[in-house]
Amino acid sequence: MAKPLNVVLCWHMHQPYYREGLKGAYHLPWVYLHGIKDYSDMAAHLERHPAMRAVVNFAPVLLEQLDDYAQQLDALLKHGKPTQDHMLNLLSGVERIPSDIASRQRIFEDCQRCYAPRMIDPYPAFQRLLRMICPSTDPEVGRAGLLWHLSYLSERYFLDLLTWYHLSWLGHSLKQLPLAQRLMAQEKDYSAADRHELLHLMQRCMAELIPRYRALAERGQIELSMTPYGHPIVPLLNDFSNLRDALPDVPVPAAPAYPGGAERSRWHLQHGVEVFEHYFGRKPAGVWLSEGGVSEDALAQLDDMGFAWTASGEGVWRNSCVKSGCPMEETESKHTLFSPARVDGFEVRVFFRDDGLSDLIGFRYSGWHADDAVSDFVRHLENIATFFVADADRHVVSVILDGENAWEYYPDNGHHFLDALYTALSDRPLINVSTFTEQAAHAPARAMKRLAAGSWVYGNFSTWIGSEDKNRGWDYLVAAKETYDNVVAAGRLSAGQLALATRQLAVCEGSDWFWWFGDYNPADSVRDFEQLYRTQLRELYRLLGVAPPALLDVPLSSGGGWAESAGTMRRNA
Repeated sequence: MAKPLNVVLCWHMHQPYYREGLKGAYHLPWVYLHGIKDYSDMAAHLERHPAMRAVVNFAPVLLEQLDDYAQQLDALLKHGKPTQDHMLNLLSGVERIPSDIASRQRIFEDCQRCYAPRMIDPYPAFQRLLRMICPSTDPEVGRAGLLWHLSYLSERYFLDLLTWYHLSWLGHSLKQLPLAQRLMAQEKDYSAADRHELLHLMQRCMAELIPRYRALAERGQIELSMTPYGHPIVPLLNDFSNLRDALPDVPVPAAPAYPGGAERSRWHLQHGVEVFEHYFGRKPAGVWLSEGGVSEDALAQLDDMGFAWTASGEGVWRNSCVKSGCPMEETESKHTLFSPARVDGFEVRVFFRDDGLSDLIGFRYSGWHADDAVSDFVRHLENIATFFVADADRHVVSVILDGENAWEYYPDNGHHFLDALYTALSDRPLINVSTFTEQAAHAPARAMKRLAAGSWVYGNFSTWIGSEDKNRGWDYLVAAKETYDNVVAAGRLSAGQLALATRQLAVCEGSDWFWWFGDYNPADSVRDFEQLYRTQLRELYRLLGVAPPALLDVPLSSGGGWAESAGTMRRNA
């Protein structure tokens, strides 16, 4: 008789640092928009299904930004103090709708930054607002009409457009509230009082997010884990040669190594723990290293800090099996994929993502009926349980993906799918939903001679290094780090100045900048991220008291790929 198969569902919550410097304006709104949509809905689903278990992983820089938005919205609503986010200031009315065409065009374009089939098309009133400005499908006629309408439409039009954009971003759980229902039924002519009620709803949502996840953890329903503070690729900070494990022949940055990289990795881990403890009142037992980027030197750092587990992608598992001399038939059957690994010389357990099952949720099921998708997913798991028969309870299937980005493509923000999934997973006798910490303690570990350095993407680091634009980005960062080291060694910074510069350096070391560099990514996203990256580096030089190099005034990547290809586990914003 088959025994229950252990299944760990891990949701990774991550947004990079979108502020200009540590205290400046937010350049992109994705933290608060995903906050009112995905982070809120994901908590609501767990709250509705108390028998469901899961791991929820947070990047510390996301936690800080969620908290900051809640505080800024509170100050806006109580004292009329403008936030550091342009969109929120426009919605609230503390910032007037501009009269110039360029600024109005930006509002019009910003209010379409979502997946239209799920977030615009279902709302006729939202569609009508957009068609008022650009009714023609002919590009030349459409552009002429756009500019003409932008000039003559009233402020009321843009306030209604901003209101609808934020209504469309509300998660399914918030859309069921009477206020949201009333505002959507109203369709237009939103008053200042209407918009402030919406902002109050958003503020309450943002303020409650972290406490809701903390409560879920405290009652034992979820495990909370973390990513290193600034979401850096730890193996690349440690040693650029980790790139060579999977890609021996690709170009590398001009510098042989990132200066003092291992020390910086430890700083990100240690500071990440401090931020995590501040918000959740406990140290995490496990770490999803940014982008599942692992290496043996990274495992040594996790061991030094006493972490119980980490995880990576199936490609890393496959490469590690080859380096460890596993029999080919065992590698091809994925037999060892479903066991935590204990790499020779290290204590921390390593779990490996089942890419096929994870990507079904991230990329395919959004176009299926929810019941069919869940039936298919559960069938896969039960087939694995049946395959292992009597010792299924000694194995662990790891399903790991972004907790925010896939749901935009699902009807009703994934509500029907997740509701059915959680019902099925917490009720099937052949499935035991669990956490990584539980399985690290109880599931038999399989010995692994070598851990191949790599990430969840293709099992290598090509998404972040090894091409012309990405290597140039690293060259810029290396130069900035060398300047930081020289200024610190000269003792030119006070303790307060050093703390600010060190945090700013951590922002510059994040993985997302390098992710977006390259011609295969959409031009608009590349422009957003590479401009902000250069801005962050300039701010680091300013904090160091050094003039930034002129090359930071020149774009380092332009993009040009297809927008729909811009995904991580599913990254689209």
